[in-house]
Amino acid sequence: MCGIFGVIAHPGALERQQLERAITRLFMLSETRGKESAGLAATGPRTISFQKSAQRPRDFIASPSFRSFLQEVTGTAYDAGEPFAMFGHSRLVTNGAQNLHANNQPVLAGGLLGVHNGIIVNDESLWRGMNAAERKAEVDTEVMLQLLRQRLNRGEALPSALRSTFRELRGTVSTALVFEDINCIALATNNGSLYVARNDHGGTITFASERYILEEFLATAALNWPAKHGSIHQIEADNALVVELGTLASHSINLAFENEVPEVPYRKREIRDETPADARDQSSFNSAPPVTRGNFSCFEVDDTAIDALRRCTRCILPETVPFIAFDATGVCNFCNSHTPKRYLGRAALEAEAEKLKARRGGASADCLITLSGGRDSSYGIHYAVRELGLKPIAYTYDWGMITDLARRNQARMCGALKVEHILVSADIAVKRDNIRRNVSAWLKRPSLGIIPLFMAGDKQYFYHANDLAKKLHLEATVLASNPLEKTHFKAGFCGVPPTLGHRPSLFAQLQMAGYYGKEFLLNPNYFNRSLTDTIGAFLSYYSIKHEYLRLFDYIPWVENEVNDTLLDQYDWETANDTRSTWRIGDGTAAFYNYIYYRVAGFSENDTFRSNQIREGMIDRETALHLVKTENAPRFDSIAWYCSVIGLDPTEVLARIGKIPTLYAGKA
Repeated sequence: MCGIFGVIAHPGALERQQLERAITRLFMLSETRGKESAGLAATGPRTISFQKSAQRPRDFIASPSFRSFLQEVTGTAYDAGEPFAMFGHSRLVTNGAQNLHANNQPVLAGGLLGVHNGIIVNDESLWRGMNAAERKAEVDTEVMLQLLRQRLNRGEALPSALRSTFRELRGTVSTALVFEDINCIALATNNGSLYVARNDHGGTITFASERYILEEFLATAALNWPAKHGSIHQIEADNALVVELGTLASHSINLAFENEVPEVPYRKREIRDETPADARDQSSFNSAPPVTRGNFSCFEVDDTAIDALRRCTRCILPETVPFIAFDATGVCNFCNSHTPKRYLGRAALEAEAEKLKARRGGASADCLITLSGGRDSSYGIHYAVRELGLKPIAYTYDWGMITDLARRNQARMCGALKVEHILVSADIAVKRDNIRRNVSAWLKRPSLGIIPLFMAGDKQYFYHANDLAKKLHLEATVLASNPLEKTHFKAGFCGVPPTLGHRPSLFAQLQMAGYYGKEFLLNPNYFNRSLTDTIGAFLSYYSIKHEYLRLFDYIPWVENEVNDTLLDQYDWETANDTRSTWRIGDGTAAFYNYIYYRVAGFSENDTFRSNQIREGMIDRETALHLVKTENAPRFDSIAWYCSVIGLDPTEVLARIGKIPTLYAGKA
C-alpha cells in the first residue's frame, strides 16, 4: 500500500553526505508505492525527531524545511558518534485524509513512533475494546501503537508484546517502530512486505518494502553503499527484526510462535514533531474533496419502457444491444453463435503450478498474481495459495479509482494468506483530474461509444504487471479475470462488431481508433491534458504482450463457490449500496453502468448474466430477477465517484437525465 524504508548505521560506517543522498534516493524509489504524503524520522542520543507533510515525496524532499531537518538530524547523529536510525514513509492514502497532520506518517501514539505499510481492517473493533486509549487520528496505524503500548505497560517484554499485538491485527502490517523508552528499532511484518540489506562489517542495515527497491538502491553507483545485492533478505511473514541502537545487535522474533530473545536495554528519549507549524495545518492540493451526499431519488430510472423492450428468449439481452438480431424463435445471434467454453482442466493447471514451484528454488516467490481487491482476483489469490500451493507476490495498480473497500479486501487476502503485496501507485491527483476533464467533455456531447475513455487511466495496469514480473525475475503472471465478463457492446457502440479472444482484432482496433478520432474532432474538449495518458493506456492495452496464466481458462468460474469462499473464510467486505459482489471495488462501475442502463436499457449486468445463461450456469428467470436488483442505481458510489474527481453529482446526474434514450416510446 505505502512505502517504508530506512537506514540503521554507525556514524563511522558512512559519510554524512552519503547518508543524506541515501535517504533522498530511498524516498524517490519508494514513491512508486504512494505519492500523497511523506515523512521522515531520526533517532538521536536523547531525542527522536520527525517531520512530515501532505506532499508528494519528491516535493517534500525538495522543500527547504526538509533539507534543513535532514541536515540537522544527520549532524546530531554524527556529533553523538553512536548508532542511529533514520526511516521514512511514502503514503498512499487509505484511511485518514492526508490534510489532517495526525493521519500522515510517521504516527506518534503511546510513546511510540512508527511507519506502517498496509491496512488494519479491524481497527474500529479494536478501538472499541480499548476504552482507556485516547484516539487522536483517523489512521489505522494508531491502534497498533496503542495496543503495543498497553502490553508494554502491563509488563510484557517487547517480543511478547509484539506477538500479542500482531495476533489481534487483521489485514496487512509491515512496520518500523521506535520507542521513547526502549533503545531499539523494530521491523515487523505479517505478510513479508519488508526487506533488509545488512553489512555487519560495514555497520549498516538498510530496509525497504520491496526487494527491487533495495536492489536499485544498492546499484546506485553514486552512493557507493557498503552492502551488496547478496546481502538482501526478506523478513518473512509473521516475523520481526529488533535492532539495538546501542550496539546494532539484531534479534529475530517469530510473531506466531515463542522464541527466546535477549532483553533489549532501556533508554529514555523525547519524541519531537519538528514539522513547521504552517505545514501541520495545510490542506494538500491533491486531497480529495468531501463526498457529496444528497437525495438522488429524482434520478431513479423509470423501468417501464425498459421492461417493455424485446429481449432474447434464451438470454436476457434487449433489442438495444449493438449488432443484436433475433431469429424466428426470438433467440439472439449471440446465443445462436455461442460455443460453450472448453476448459483446460484442473490437472493441466496443477501441472503448470508444479513447473512454477520447481523453478522457484530458493527464491521467495514463484509467480506474480494480480490483485484488484475485487471478488475474482481475491478468489484467485486464495486458489493460487490454498489449492495450488503457489507462493505468489500480489500486484496492484492503483490509478485512483480503486475504492477503499477494495483496498481493505486486498489487505484481508494478503494478511490471511501471508502474501507479499506490491502496489504501484499512479499520481492519483493527476489521474482523477484526467477523468474529470474527460467526463466533463463527454457531458457536453454524450456518446455511449466514448464511455470507456473514463476508464482509460487503468490500462497501464498491463504495462506495470509485465514490468514488475521482469524486475522480480518471475516467469509467470497469474490472472483471475472472469471470461464471463466480456462486454462487446462497448465496442459495439463505436460501430465495431463483436470479435473473439481476450482483445479485439487489429481491424477492430483501427475501427475504434477511427470512431474516437471522429468524436474528438466533433468535441474538441477531449483535446486536454489527459490525452497523453489516454494514448499510453491504448498502447499498454493493445500493443504489449498479454501472456498470462489465466486461472479461469483451466477451471470454471462458479459464483456461489467464489462468494462463499471469500465471505466465509476471509470475512470479505461487501458494499452497502448493492447486494452484488461484482464490480464493488471499482469506483467507476456504478457511474458508467448507470449511464448504460439509463440510456440504453441494459448494463454490464445484463451481458454477464446472459453469458452465464449460455454456459448453463443459471436459468433465464433467475437472470431477470438478478439484474432487476443489480441495475438499481448505486447513488452512494456515484456520489463518491463524482466528488473525488471534482464534479457535483447532482449536476452530473441531471445532465445524464437529459440524454435521449434508445428505448423512447417503448412503454
